[in-house]
Amino acid sequence: MRNKTNKHLGIEVEPELHGKLHYISKYEGRSMNGQILYLIRKCIREFEQENGEIVIEDQQEKRP
Repeated sequence: MRNKTNKHLGIEVEPELHGKLHYISKYEGRSMNGQILYLIRKCIREFEQENGEIVIEDQQEKRP
């Protein structure tokens, strides 16, 4: 079941990119969604190693 606190991210990609991502995700034993999450986390980890931790304010605190 989907976690209702998670955010949904819809992206549009060209067919060749979609096909290649599908190939890699199957090769690595992940779903396409899992592969995209893996790549996003890897990108964030590498960014933070070079630039320091990204601190995000709690979204709940911003609500009136």
